[in-house]
Amino acid sequence: METEGVIVVSGIMAAGKSTVSQLLAERFQYGVHLHGDVFRRMIVSGRASAATDNGEEAQKQLKLRYRIACQVADSYAQGGFTVVLEDVVIGELLREFLDGIETRPRYLVVLTPRPDVIHDRLGYGHEHSVDELDYELHAFSPRRGLWLDNSDLSPHETVDAILGRLDEAKFE
Repeated sequence: METEGVIVVSGIMAAGKSTVSQLLAERFQYGVHLHGDVFRRMIVSGRASAATDNGEEAQKQLKLRYRIACQVADSYAQGGFTVVLEDVVIGELLREFLDGIETRPRYLVVLTPRPDVIHDRLGYGHEHSVDELDYELHAFSPRRGLWLDNSDLSPHETVDAILGRLDEAKFE
């Protein structure tokens, strides 16, 4: 498959982003699967967590992580690769994140499995956070790109659906 620019795959935790992004990137002759979370993990001291630390510092580091991910995606795309950039980017930050990608064409795929499917994947103890994130995703995220309910799709079927509807995922 030819180079397609940058394809952002987002959704809440356990939506299938990592597996789908890997399989999607493998479909291109020159494909890169870029895990946005890797930039958070590179911080070895002073890493802030929204759950336990100062919200302002955590927000600052999150925006830094997003900015770096977009820059790296653009660099790979300039090198001739189709980049599948995967991260949890929801709510109002999604607009800022997408605006940080300079490459054209660019695409957004939001995986939206039902909360009960996410609960089953994660097991007991995550119900509250899943419901909160699902609400934030649907209530506050800009409706751009392709929103795909992959609840009843295998990862390969999800990739096929994305590629079959890639024109819907494109945004300016």
